[in-house]
Amino acid sequence: MHKIEEKLQETQTWDSPEFRHLLKERSQISQRLSLYEKLEGAFKELVDWYLLYKEEGSQEAFESFLQELKKFENLFHQEEATLLLSEDYDHSSAILSIHAGTGGTDAQDFAEMLLRMYTRWAEKKGFRVKLVDYLSGEEAGIKSAVLLIEGPNAYGLLKGEKGIHRLIRISPFDANARRHTSFASVTVIPEIEEDVEVEIRPEDLKIETMRASGHGGQHVNKTESAVRLTHIPTGIVVTCQNERSQHLNKATALKILKAKLYQLEKQRLEEKKEALIGEKKEIAWGHQIRTYILHPHKVVKDHRSQFESYRVDDVLDGEIDEFIREFLLWYTKEKLTKEKEKKNEKRKN
Repeated sequence: MHKIEEKLQETQTWDSPEFRHLLKERSQISQRLSLYEKLEGAFKELVDWYLLYKEEGSQEAFESFLQELKKFENLFHQEEATLLLSEDYDHSSAILSIHAGTGGTDAQDFAEMLLRMYTRWAEKKGFRVKLVDYLSGEEAGIKSAVLLIEGPNAYGLLKGEKGIHRLIRISPFDANARRHTSFASVTVIPEIEEDVEVEIRPEDLKIETMRASGHGGQHVNKTESAVRLTHIPTGIVVTCQNERSQHLNKATALKILKAKLYQLEKQRLEEKKEALIGEKKEIAWGHQIRTYILHPHKVVKDHRSQFESYRVDDVLDGEIDEFIREFLLWYTKEKLTKEKEKKNEKRKN
């Protein structure tokens, strides 16, 4: 921290990329230190309650200690996910995309359920949520949607949500009330900072304007304010229609395109590593990361961490912190295991 402060004082240009990077790094370190101090203070208080119980030995003191222990456990579980974020871009904002898959109208309805789930989760976390793009289904639900979730650690917390999500339920769209299985895919990439250089040549862009679509009412513009960008060399398409002006929609679309191009380049440079968007098996139908069962019983299960929750309604209402925490614990363990295996291989060679 002292070295960062010294560099900040030495930096003459306040609006330089280096200065902004140092400010961001200082902020992240301060947040981490504040979190450690918060946990340390809570633990010391817990120890004091334990010593009081040992001294008095009364039932009342024991019950007070148990109450404080429960409080500390809850606090630690709430903050544990943040403590596990240590990779590049974990502290960045997130761009989350949802696409309906196999399952027809049920899949489109499921995609909208996921959209609501992530929106509710982000709002409860205090993140700023922007609905960048939204394509309605023919009968119900959505075909696709893109959310820009702005706030510290948004990407790190959501990176485990990428992959295929499966829903099993009695279809409300089936007159015979049969059980249906439907799928939706979720993609999460980090928002790239402005000081990261990504070349986008004007001649490589195809820019189209159109009228915004979506929920209807205030969300539908009478002018052609929506913008669709196509990056010709890669074929990446980005649409933005949530802003009122064409200029703002274009700026947001460029921001998302920049993030996707950077992520694509990172994949090319790190072919042997897991890419930011996820391994191929994660985005192939039939390789779901999580299943939401609403019939014959209710349960949500993550197929990586094996964590289950029977509070299905709460989960679909945005209560996914336990799944995020369990995934990060599993992910960290897997990462450490792979690193250990690599070290053992090097020693053998």
